[in-house]
Amino acid sequence: QLQASGGGLVQAGGSLRLSCKASGRSFSTSGVAWFRQPPGKEREFVAAINWAGGTINYADSVKGRFTIPRDNARNTLRLQMNTLKPEDTAVYYCAARDSPVATTIPSHYTCWGQGTLVTVSS
Repeated sequence: QLQASGGGLVQAGGSLRLSCKASGRSFSTSGVAWFRQPPGKEREFVAAINWAGGTINYADSVKGRFTIPRDNARNTLRLQMNTLKPEDTAVYYCAARDSPVATTIPSHYTCWGQGTLVTVSS
C-alpha cells in the first residue's frame, strides 16, 4: 500500500514536497514513479527511479525543477517540486512496480497511492 501526502495550494514560483510512504512492501526491489493527472487530461509521467540502482528519469516538462529523492530509512519516496507553474496543477500519484526497472508507462505499475492534489495559482 502506498500513501501519498504533501499536496496543497501554492503560488507560481513556489515549492512543495510530496511524500509517498510504502507500507507492507519495500521499495528496495521496485521501480517507483510519480505521475500526475491535470484537470480534464490523461495521466502523465513526471519522474521515476530504479530504487536499487538509483537511475532517474524525468519528464521534459519538469527537468531542472523537480527532483525525486529517496528516503531509504523511512521507505518513502519524495517529489521535491520547485519553481512551480500553473500548468503543474494536477492530482499527483505515486506508483510502484514489481520490477526493479522503473518506466514512464502507467499500466506497468501495479501499486498506486491515492493521489494528492497540487494547485498552483498564477
